[in-house]
Amino acid sequence: MSALARRLSAALFVVFLAGAMLPASAETELERGAYLVRVVAACGNCHTPKGPDGRDLPGMELAGMSPFDSREQWDTHSPNVTPDPETGIGTWTDEEIMRAIRDGVRPDGSIIGPPMPFVLYRELSDSDTRAIVAYLRQLPAVRNEVPASVYRVPLPPAYGPPVASVPDVDPDDILARGAYLAGPVAHCIECHSPMGEHGPDIEHRLNEGGFTFTGPWGVSVSANITPGALERWSDEEIAAMITTGVRPDGSRMAPPMPYGYYAGMSNDDLDAIIAWLRHPTAR
Repeated sequence: MSALARRLSAALFVVFLAGAMLPASAETELERGAYLVRVVAACGNCHTPKGPDGRDLPGMELAGMSPFDSREQWDTHSPNVTPDPETGIGTWTDEEIMRAIRDGVRPDGSIIGPPMPFVLYRELSDSDTRAIVAYLRQLPAVRNEVPASVYRVPLPPAYGPPVASVPDVDPDDILARGAYLAGPVAHCIECHSPMGEHGPDIEHRLNEGGFTFTGPWGVSVSANITPGALERWSDEEIAAMITTGVRPDGSRMAPPMPYGYYAGMSNDDLDAIIAWLRHPTAR
């Protein structure tokens, strides 16, 4: 949800390039996981601690961010999801990590609260969730104890029935793939839908913008990305804004959109997202 734009490392660029050149069927599970975590899902935008300049701290990938997001409803800290056995998720099984990602339930049965977008993550496919777990498993274990989040609103007993099995999206259905990438994976629709009584109003005001973010940069408000609002820009201009944070007139957009992560997105995935954003179902 909240996030800060990042630069890409030279080593990560190699991973990105491999992901862009290989068809999905040729990717290994680890390559797919790296592409999801470090590009489209931009997990480090929320789980990697930042320095005073807003950049990721070296050697701390996904070691947790504290503080993370403070609002009237809560003061949150994003957890350490490296394999450290004491301060991270090193003792969790693959199945427990998958359950935490999609169901929002820790191994001890406690509920994980916002801003993790569990309503969307419930739709992550089995194969993509396993790929994410595979990537998390190979991270260097970082000892970094993060405080527990404090909620001033009651958390739900569950975000829905236990997720059973979610199939892959048809890679040849560009609209379905775009909806999947902009929804469960990158959760664009969450940050770009205005707040309702129980969170972003995806059901009634999808992609209308108006979500307010406060950070070191000041205050920013998410843009309206409904089909009508995007008519003034070409596909190429939208792709450039997603991956660079620079508008066609040269002005720079504010965080927390993770432009640095999205810079590694494949052309096929960008095309799918833009195709869906232009479709009537995206409003």
